[in-house]
Amino acid sequence: MFLALTALVDEPRHGYGIVQEVERLSGGRVQLKIGSLYGVLDRLAGDGLVELDREEVWRGRLRRYYRLTDDGARVLEEEAARLAANAAAARSRLRARGLSPRPAGGTT
Repeated sequence: MFLALTALVDEPRHGYGIVQEVERLSGGRVQLKIGSLYGVLDRLAGDGLVELDREEVWRGRLRRYYRLTDDGARVLEEEAARLAANAAAARSRLRARGLSPRPAGGTT
């Protein structure tokens, strides 16, 4: 959910565009399946976090573009803050244990 909402922050995207953006945002660690994505999008739309932006026919197939709603942006901001607080707590505990956590985005 978090990455799907993040993928829609800057512009409306169709399903495959969301899949590609999530993969890019996660550095290839998350690879959504289209079937799973549409279940997530239906739930997010039902919660008012995303909405249909437009539909267009491309190569004989219907593409649905989704956009982030204002409520979706608020929920995403709250979730980003929650995740940041959790990461800060983990880093604090690691420092207390004498470990030096790697900077965000570091490699393993």
